[in-house]
Amino acid sequence: MYDEKAVAGAMAIHTDTYGTDPTTVSYAPGRIEVLGNHTDYNEGTTFSCAINMGHCFCISASDKPGVRLTAGDIGVTAEFDPANAEPLEKKFQWANYVKGVIYFLRSHGVEVDGIDCTFLGSIPMGAGLSSSAALEVATAYAVLKYAGKQIDKIEIAKIGQKAEHDFAGCSCGLLDQFSSIYGVHHCLIHSDFRTLETYPVKLPDDAVFLMINPHAKHALAESPYNARRRSCEKAAAELNALVGYNVSALRDITFEDFEALQGKIDPEAAQRASHVVGEIHRVEEGVKLLAEGRLEAFGQFLYDSHEASRIAFENSCVELDIVVEAAREAGALGARLSGGGWGGSAVALVHAADAEMICGKIIETCQAKGLEPTAETIIPSAGAIIVK
Repeated sequence: MYDEKAVAGAMAIHTDTYGTDPTTVSYAPGRIEVLGNHTDYNEGTTFSCAINMGHCFCISASDKPGVRLTAGDIGVTAEFDPANAEPLEKKFQWANYVKGVIYFLRSHGVEVDGIDCTFLGSIPMGAGLSSSAALEVATAYAVLKYAGKQIDKIEIAKIGQKAEHDFAGCSCGLLDQFSSIYGVHHCLIHSDFRTLETYPVKLPDDAVFLMINPHAKHALAESPYNARRRSCEKAAAELNALVGYNVSALRDITFEDFEALQGKIDPEAAQRASHVVGEIHRVEEGVKLLAEGRLEAFGQFLYDSHEASRIAFENSCVELDIVVEAAREAGALGARLSGGGWGGSAVALVHAADAEMICGKIIETCQAKGLEPTAETIIPSAGAIIVK
């Protein structure tokens, strides 16, 4: 299952722009993060799912050297040398996600040149739904298909991550790329970012998510994301000196030991780490709750997660707090910010039969508080594919 409208739109724009139909077409979905906020780069575990919105990427051969890349939504074309390791100037920041993927595929023996490319997506930019990771994954899938090459899916995720690090300036983990690649219809994806293993966890048939976007724009590369990551690394290093086992990342400290020792490390680092350690604990307990069919208890974990984001990690914002409180008042089973934070969207877990009613109440409450949110029903969806 993929967004047929986005694919048809991208293919039409490509044909109009370059005068020829694309020979290779890929699609990769965005994601919602359900539990496990900022756990990926701490080698922890996460619940996420691919969503029914994503990016399409088209390629055709060109008689000119280099790569021409058209952003279908804004009708702007960037040109670059695929062998050049330097990011493009800031006005073409959107193209750096693609350039980075194409550049780092070269180290895997995948070299392309003389190609025309177009991408178009249905993911609202700045909504916290990983439009950048979807674009990276769609790029990799299309380039690999065009070049007649294959590499391991984990390596595709790492290439997307490296592109984000080195070309876009954001020290992200692997959650977003994993979600886009490994999505399964109506399942959450449990990802372990130490072993890099994933497995699907079935959701009850009557469970759906609402994605509420209050339109508080965010860009992780411009947020305190990188500073939070450094705080987590500091906490792990200081905790390592206090216990009789190795703590190379926050994944390693037990929930009980952290509770006992957090007062003995740097206060700011302890505050940030409390969120991450709590999130890893909630994910693992959440696996058990879903296996037992305890959806209401699982939903409460989402509320707990958001409160920790708000207080301990300070990666929420006023708009997201309003949405989450509105969801609670409307009777949602759970709600929290989804993704890196500092803007973006919130997700709410609801019974399908209640979705329309709860969504209406959330929108009404938010509007009364000065917001103009939009909402979508999120269908946990399959991962990236080659369309053509």
